[in-house]
Amino acid sequence: MDLLDEFDISIIKELEKDGRMAFSAIAANLKISNTMVHQRINRMIEQGVIGGIKPIIQEKKIGYDWASFTGLTLNKDSDSERIIEALKEIPEITECYYVTGSFTLYIKIIAKNHEHMRRILYEKIDGIPGIDKTDSIVELGCAFKRNISL
Repeated sequence: MDLLDEFDISIIKELEKDGRMAFSAIAANLKISNTMVHQRINRMIEQGVIGGIKPIIQEKKIGYDWASFTGLTLNKDSDSERIIEALKEIPEITECYYVTGSFTLYIKIIAKNHEHMRRILYEKIDGIPGIDKTDSIVELGCAFKRNISL
């Protein structure tokens, strides 16, 4: 059995249009009950299909004009869990991925300016024991970002 049925997919599509949409409005648009919408959204959140409903912050609008994608090479890959916990303590790191290839981890860093980025890299990240080196690519802008199509 598929995890999502046609009603779940329709509800998600409505939320993608406006995450603040009232359950009653979704129900009216889909011609289903408000209770059904509420139950299905709660179930999808509990199952982890929907990671929650939260605002999408536009970093540049609040003064964070720089971003980088940074690969991390570790001294020992077995230290990755400890290093990830240390990275979580740096609020400017917004994403962290396990990757294959030259790096063990790939992170996204959001900074106010180049000096702020330098401090994050040299004073915060380089100070984490077990990180051998970093290699950063500066982001020049996002062409698009979207959810997977349902």
